[in-house]
Amino acid sequence: MSTSPAASGSGSMTDTAPPSLCDREPHVPADRLVAEMVPPPRFDSVRFDTYIPDPNQPSQTDAVRVLEGFAAGLGGAHAVGGGRRGFLGLGRPRAPKTPAGPRGVYLDGGYGVGKTHLLASLWHATPAEPSLKAFGTFVELTNLVGALGFQKTVQTLSGHRLLCIDEFELDDPGDTVLVSTLLGRLVDAGVALAATSNTLPGKLGEGRFAAVDFLREIQGLSAHFRPLRIDGEDYRHRGLPEAPAPFTDEEVTRAAYATEGASLDDFPSLLAHLARVHPSRYGALTDDLRAVCLTDVQPVPDQSTALRLVVLADRLYDREVPVLASGQPFDRLFSEEMLNGGYRKKYFRAISRLTALARDAKGLVA
Repeated sequence: MSTSPAASGSGSMTDTAPPSLCDREPHVPADRLVAEMVPPPRFDSVRFDTYIPDPNQPSQTDAVRVLEGFAAGLGGAHAVGGGRRGFLGLGRPRAPKTPAGPRGVYLDGGYGVGKTHLLASLWHATPAEPSLKAFGTFVELTNLVGALGFQKTVQTLSGHRLLCIDEFELDDPGDTVLVSTLLGRLVDAGVALAATSNTLPGKLGEGRFAAVDFLREIQGLSAHFRPLRIDGEDYRHRGLPEAPAPFTDEEVTRAAYATEGASLDDFPSLLAHLARVHPSRYGALTDDLRAVCLTDVQPVPDQSTALRLVVLADRLYDREVPVLASGQPFDRLFSEEMLNGGYRKKYFRAISRLTALARDAKGLVA
C-alpha cells in the first residue's frame, strides 16, 4: 500500500504572516465528537481493493479475504436484532439473541502493515448507512465517554451495526476496563466490533503475544473476537527513500509564507502549547491547514510531552497534513530510553508517520 502524494500550494512570498498553532485553543462540542466517528480523511477513499499486500506476506492477502467476508456478514437488519427498543424507540433495549460465532475481529500486527487501512476498508464495506457505523481511535472513544457520560455513550452507539476501534490502548488499565465494559454493553446490544491495538510494554514486534494480551485484557469479551494476524514490514519504508534531511529555518519560514493554508511555529513553543490543549482537541487544532511548518525541532524533554506529540502526529497523519521542519530529524525526537521503554511502539509509529509527512512536504520548498 502507499501514502498519498505531497500536497502542493507553494506560491510567491507574501507579507501576511502564516497562522500559528499556538494561537489556537479549539473547543470541540460533544456532538462533533460523535459526528466525526468516521475514518479520517487519509482513509476516505481506501477500500479492500486498494490495499496492496506484500507478496512475501501471505497473511496480508488472507486478512483481506477474511475481512471481506466479515463485512458481508454484517448486512441486513441490525445485528441479531440487538439494541432495538420498544414502540417509538422508548424503553429499555430488547435482549438480543446470542450471536452465532465471533461478532468481532482483532487485527494483530506491527506498525505500518496497514491495519488502519484494513479497518477503514471494513467500515466502508459494511452495508449500512454511515450513521449506523462508528470509527475512532481508543483515545477518541474514551474522550467520547468523558464528554457524553457512560450511559449516554452506550445509548448513542448501541443502535450501530459496527464499531471500529483503532489503536486499542493496552497500557492504561483504567481506560482498558472502562472501554471493555462499554464494549460488553454494545455486544449485548448486537453491535459488531473490530479493533487494532498497541502491544503491552516489552512486546514490540511479538504479534502473537499482542493478541494474547488483548484478549486477556478485555476479559469476558474475548469470545467475541477472532484474532487475525497480519505480518509484514512498515509499508511506509517499503521501497521508499530515506527520510529527507531537515531544511534550514529560513527555508521553512519562506515556505510557510509562500504556502496558502500553512502554519508556522517554533517547535519548543508548540510542545508547550500542547500541554494546555486536551488531546481530544488536537484534530480541531489542525482544522483547515494544508501544511505545518516547524522550526528548531529538537528532542522532546520528557515522556508526557512525547505522548502528546504522538497524538498530534496521529492527527496530522490522519488528515494528510505535510510537515516541513528544520532542526533535528524526526528519528531523533525520542531518547534511547524512551525508544526502549513501555511506550516505544507509539514512538516508533510517530517517527514513521512524521517521516512520511516530511516526504510529503518536500515539494513545498521551491
